[in-house]
Amino acid sequence: MYHQVGVFAPMRAHRANYCDHRRFAAQMDLLARLGYRVLGLDDALAGLRGERPLPARAVVLTFDDAYDNFAEYAWPVLERHGFPATVYAISGWLGRRAEWFAKDPGRPIPTLMSAGRLRELHAAGITIGSHSVDHLKLGTLDPEAQRRQLVDSRAALEDVLGAPVLHLCYPFGSFDQTTVQLAGEAGYRSATTCLRGAAGPDDHPLVLPRKAISFGDDRLGYWWKLAVKHAPKPELIEWRRRLAAGTAS
Repeated sequence: MYHQVGVFAPMRAHRANYCDHRRFAAQMDLLARLGYRVLGLDDALAGLRGERPLPARAVVLTFDDAYDNFAEYAWPVLERHGFPATVYAISGWLGRRAEWFAKDPGRPIPTLMSAGRLRELHAAGITIGSHSVDHLKLGTLDPEAQRRQLVDSRAALEDVLGAPVLHLCYPFGSFDQTTVQLAGEAGYRSATTCLRGAAGPDDHPLVLPRKAISFGDDRLGYWWKLAVKHAPKPELIEWRRRLAAGTAS
């Protein structure tokens, strides 16, 4: 899980929202050198469903919020390596500034990708997913408000791209069982969370865990997350248990 990639001043807070572009390039080089297979999200889902073999070292790269700096700093590196990726866009905020940053005084407010930029990336092979209409915490909303955020964002992005939008990311990692049910009814094939862990065949496709890459992750730290840090957080263990039992709430 990535957010912004670019040039940033040193920070203490919100480090999981930033990745220096030089470290990002080094991380992608490391994936290539160590023989990791970077998969598109659809291919990974097919592997998790058992429809095709999954490589031993399989990775999916996701980027939340669709910041403009993805196109400037991340995409050229991905293109050089031939790596696929998924970018989750906020349909009601295309081309706007990410004003939710303003709640933290002094924090730079980045710009989000325009509709035209999303179309360019989609045409180049980047998967575009939904990150809701308004970047709200879905798990705090009533069911009808959640439904609108999920259905309307998918429809708007499909109008922009002229192609199906089948993947979702829950803003702020906020969701509940109603969100999961509504996401399925809205036609999403997958949804990613902020629950930490390695995704496996037993995970529900609408409750997929990820590993957040932080501003401080050097090559060693990045490798540690890739190769060693697989233990799920307690919240993920609980979700897996409830979903398996059909009692998630």
